[in-house]
Amino acid sequence: MNKEQLQNEWLKEEKVAHIKGWDFSHLQDRYVEEDQLPWDFYAVIKKYLTSDMQLLDMETGGGEFLLSLNHPKNMTSAIEGYKPNVDYCRKILLPLGIDFKEADGEDVLPFTDQKFDIITNRHGNYNVSELRRVLKNNGLFMTQQVGAENDRELVELLLSKNIELPFPNQYLKIKEKELRDNHFEIIESGEVFQPIKFYDVGALVWFARIIEWEFVGFSVESCLENLYNAQRILEEKGVIEGKIHRFYIVARKKD
Repeated sequence: MNKEQLQNEWLKEEKVAHIKGWDFSHLQDRYVEEDQLPWDFYAVIKKYLTSDMQLLDMETGGGEFLLSLNHPKNMTSAIEGYKPNVDYCRKILLPLGIDFKEADGEDVLPFTDQKFDIITNRHGNYNVSELRRVLKNNGLFMTQQVGAENDRELVELLLSKNIELPFPNQYLKIKEKELRDNHFEIIESGEVFQPIKFYDVGALVWFARIIEWEFVGFSVESCLENLYNAQRILEEKGVIEGKIHRFYIVARKKD
């Protein structure tokens, strides 16, 4: 394809860049993210979670991961702050009997003190003082987080090498210290960098529009020359590569 045809294809990807929940099926067979982490966050949670525990899932997305835990619905609560997902969760979670409320993870949580035995958080924001407030004594907080350097090579490819890290404190050691300083005990944790690969630039365009908090200000028109450069890399190497950055923590609230 010539440059004009490429631009038109990328503009189409930009236009359709919308998701419900956290559904990346649009990119099936067009990219690979190494999601086989050294830990299995689902298995980590199930190791501690029992059916008699009051569970809160923070920033639940579309509730997909929460529902996979198959926890008793009358013992399950969830929050989500992203408006398209909020509407989706109301349709999916509330009819099941799950106590769903609209809230961002950094907000004051809309729950009473010491309500929960366990709080899970997969790739969402959280406020440590609010965790302490709503967790019971000896309650557990479990989080898997996206690290500060996630997709960094891709951001620099499409935007600029001079772009500051949007979340510079997203490192395991920093987050562990924050929890310890607030009277949590770290039970287990881990951190890893692993590959992410794109096999067409249109897929990368769609991805960048969805992950707007990393690719701040990205659009096809404003980043067109960088996209042409990405196309050249793809034609030379057959792939556009970057790295994901992940870490996880299991922490217990101490008295």
